[in-house]
Formats: sequence, C-alpha cells, structure tokens
Amino acid sequence: MPSFDVVSEVDAHELTNAIDQMNREIGNRFDFKGSDSKIELTDTSMKIEAASEFQLNQIEDIIYQKLSKRGIDTRCLDKGKIEERGKRAYQTITVRQGIDADLARKIVKMIKDKKMKVQAAVQGDQVRVTGKKRDDLQEVMAMLKAADNIDMPLQFNNFRD
Repeated sequence: MPSFDVVSEVDAHELTNAIDQMNREIGNRFDFKGSDSKIELTDTSMKIEAASEFQLNQIEDIIYQKLSKRGIDTRCLDKGKIEERGKRAYQTITVRQGIDADLARKIVKMIKDKKMKVQAAVQGDQVRVTGKKRDDLQEVMAMLKAADNIDMPLQFNNFRD
C-alpha cells in the first residue's frame, strides 16, 4: 500500500554553512567593523550578539537572505525577544524541527475534512499518510503545499509505492 511521511526538517549541514557565511559577511561589512558582532549556532538555536538593537535588526536581514539562498525555509525560525545587557544586545532565534502535536492534529484534520481515500496517522514528530492509489497521495501532497494556515515548512519523504 503506497505511503509517505510528512516531516519538517532543516538540513543541519546547510544551516552550518549559512551561519559561516553570515559570520563572514558580518566580519567584512563596514557598518559592523569593531562591533564584535557574531552568530553562534547551538543544537536548536542561533544566538546573536551585537553592539545595539539596530545592528541586531541588520543581522536579522542577513540571516533571512543567507538562509533563503541556501534553500532553508525561514518559516522554521522562531525569534526570541531582544535583550540589552550593558552595551550589548542579544537575541536567540530557535530553529524549529519536527511537527509538534498540535500541527500534526491540524494536518490530520485537514486531510480527513477533504474526505480523500487516505488514512493519516501521527507517528512521533511526523505524519504518515497511506492510501490505495498513488494519485490520492499526490493530491494530499498538493493540498498540504497549497495550505496557507500551516506556519511550518513541510517536506514529504519516505514515499513508498
């Protein structure tokens, strides 16, 4: 029986390369000279440090530009609030991965509301969709791609025929 998985993943290697490009651009730009601004990548978040809130906003523009050039959807970013401590400004941007339970239920409900001949089941941080016909599965993929009430980038993998 044909099936596929709906997931939300960010390529860690591409993210690391994008962070390296961002730090290189920040180091080369004239408006960041001497400010010791930087972006650090931890497991699931980016920590941004700059001299002022204005520079943080400029770094944010660089982040969106470099990530989109690398093919990473920026909808997976969850911006934290800007903290100013002393003469420095800090911000944490979380990179969301996986489909949380609420979004998974929403996806399953969307599929069931369309009354297609497929079954959707939540499996951890992904949703497995199975059906008898390949065309039905492709129709579900098209419907999920066109859905504008999903605020996470979705990928479809593990397609079995």
